[in-house]
Amino acid sequence: MSRASKSTWQIAAEADEPTLSEQDGVRYLHFGSEWVQGAMRLARPSELVLAYTGQMMAWMLFLKAGSRDRLGILGLGAGSLLRFALRHTRASIETVERNVAVVAVCRSYFRLSESARSRIDLGDARDWVADPARVGRYRVLLVDLYDAQAQGPVCGDVDFYRDCWRALDETGIMAVNLFGHHSSFGSNLQNIRAAFRDQVVCLPEVDEGNTVALAFKGAFVPPDLHDWLSGAQALEARTGLPAQRWAHALLASPGLWQRWQGGAGDPDDA
Repeated sequence: MSRASKSTWQIAAEADEPTLSEQDGVRYLHFGSEWVQGAMRLARPSELVLAYTGQMMAWMLFLKAGSRDRLGILGLGAGSLLRFALRHTRASIETVERNVAVVAVCRSYFRLSESARSRIDLGDARDWVADPARVGRYRVLLVDLYDAQAQGPVCGDVDFYRDCWRALDETGIMAVNLFGHHSSFGSNLQNIRAAFRDQVVCLPEVDEGNTVALAFKGAFVPPDLHDWLSGAQALEARTGLPAQRWAHALLASPGLWQRWQGGAGDPDDA
């Protein structure tokens, strides 16, 4: 979710009805407002056009998703995260989206093709992640849940984030798209920290006002700094993501390495 200039969007007849606009070779998804719910560059569909969607993949600085791993995506949008993950990871990807029209538009207009590694479930993200069958199922969760009004994430309470914690493997990462200019930002961040035992770091806010929080589950081992920065360089060369810039920004986060040393227990015990 980010904002577009009013010259580039079209108003839908009903809230949550997907509409499209195009400008400078980029196709945008809207829900009847000026807010952009996703984007795709027509010439390079797997590229992450919006800065915050790139930051949602900053977990790749810390984990490699292999063929036995699962990624969970909460909120399909224009399918940007799904297309990118299919191209740049070997993981199986499970997505939940409540709006059937969004899925149809993605398949028709955002080049979301069928893949044996991808499954899209129709349903409410809160119920989906709380399903006991999902406990410990995912290596990574990508949470981007906004409605047409974009009044902060539609799921942001501590119980929701605790369910996300439980859905992660023993060692896993959740990336959440927050909106720094909205009053919900502080409470969302507080709830994430409570659910993830304060193993949380935010990337720098992007121009659109989005702030991506990375929340860690498990006792991550502080990396060798040289190897980690070399890995960021390799990630940038492979994917085009500004991984080296993220790495240096994260190094400036006070106490990040130390906070990794705890947090394996259930969040209800915190």
